[in-house]
Amino acid sequence: MEKNNNSDEWVYVFVCDPGPKETYFGLYNEEKDLNFIPVFRSRDEANDCFLELPRKKGVKHECQAVHVEEINEAADKNGFVVAIVGSDGKIIAE
Repeated sequence: MEKNNNSDEWVYVFVCDPGPKETYFGLYNEEKDLNFIPVFRSRDEANDCFLELPRKKGVKHECQAVHVEEINEAADKNGFVVAIVGSDGKIIAE
């Protein structure tokens, strides 16, 4: 996902174990050997895709709106890329 420092753009992500020690939900793409954080353009797309995402049992997931700059910073800091995902679970753009 391209960074834009003046962006007012928000995306939707899943947060694991919401609260003080929450983390962004990340996935690994074997084909591309890539760790990525799936983001969605709308809450509806995120919720439509939620059941298709592989998740660990016992981990609570919550959909939250996050500013593009914040998610990009977190991804860079932790060795991930941000990927826009559609409601069908397929990557639209990185």
